[in-house]
Amino acid sequence: MIINLISDYIPEAVIPNDYFFENYGITNEEIIAKSGIKQRRRTQPNENTNSMAIEAVKKAFFELPFPLNEIDLIIGATYTPYDTVGTLAHAVQKQFNISNAKCFSIGSACSSFVNAMEIVDCYFANKKASKALIVVSENNSAYNDTSDKTSGFLWGDGASAVFVSNERCSDEDLEVLDINTTGLGTIGKSIDGVFLKPSNGGLKMPFGKDVFQYACTYMIQETEQILHKNGIPLNQLNYLIPHQANARIIEYVAKKLKLNPSGVLTNIEHFGNTGSASTPIVLSQNWRKFKQNDTIVISVFGGGYSSGAILLKK
Repeated sequence: MIINLISDYIPEAVIPNDYFFENYGITNEEIIAKSGIKQRRRTQPNENTNSMAIEAVKKAFFELPFPLNEIDLIIGATYTPYDTVGTLAHAVQKQFNISNAKCFSIGSACSSFVNAMEIVDCYFANKKASKALIVVSENNSAYNDTSDKTSGFLWGDGASAVFVSNERCSDEDLEVLDINTTGLGTIGKSIDGVFLKPSNGGLKMPFGKDVFQYACTYMIQETEQILHKNGIPLNQLNYLIPHQANARIIEYVAKKLKLNPSGVLTNIEHFGNTGSASTPIVLSQNWRKFKQNDTIVISVFGGGYSSGAILLKK
């Protein structure tokens, strides 16, 4: 399986940490100490989960690896849907008139992108599809309670479009060597650690310490296991793209894996936690950085709980 192209969309509206001090008395220093976040982006009233994904696809128009009408599988990945009936994937299918594609959306919190990639891999292996579009989009601000001093300052909005096929199209492609996902609903605070209940207070993280502990544990474990399974020593890993949940989590994971900080790719300082869209956005923003034979691991942890990793090679 090959990632042929990836693009991203970030809303223009910037929400600095000063917003939280002016409105709720949470200082810039507190937020940076807790999360490493200095600002985040927020959608405007005319934007939503679907529209951001559509814009991400539009950004890829001039570099498309194959015609849109050849796409035979569209998967949406989000836990912040604009509509739970006509899903994210269906909105993209309609916008671009991709009439012959299987089409559905999935949710596994911040692990959703990796789950979507694994599903595509299974469709390809069973010859039920050969060209796929994954759209990952999180409109956290539509559900977030910014007055929540525990986690209201964490969330940002953004989207990514990932074009995948079963064959190479150019030297810029990334080969997917392996994918793993793990359901972790039986550990820790599980579904109570992070939740989004639209009728009961929106997006909340009441057990941040529990999330922190298990995120560190499983992001390290997923990275080590996928490299070991494929016979790649840790010191031959060129880049790690961790889920952008919290800078302290990222720093801990990098330290335990003994990675060079320059090989750990992040954007949380400027965009906040963009949920399942965070790792594909980072991948998109660093797409031109990768050189021939580079190995890259995407490692994620999501509420619920869930985890996963993707091993890529240039």
